[in-house]
Amino acid sequence: MTTLLSTPAIATVESLTERCDSCSAAAKLEVHLSSGGSLAFCGHHANKNAGELARVAERATVEEGFEWAGKPAS
Repeated sequence: MTTLLSTPAIATVESLTERCDSCSAAAKLEVHLSSGGSLAFCGHHANKNAGELARVAERATVEEGFEWAGKPAS
């Protein structure tokens, strides 16, 4: 069963050192899952999966300058 949460807390950092868990490109987003653990994604995979990631993330770390599609409008 998937737990639906409210919008994840989002922090911005100057740079991430992780690699994308889907393709190994430089990560632009790291999500910390409500079920435990974390996943990192390049810009392409972060935005491609933004809806699902926003639903299961407890918090997200976004690299400065990257516009993540899962970030709520201000």
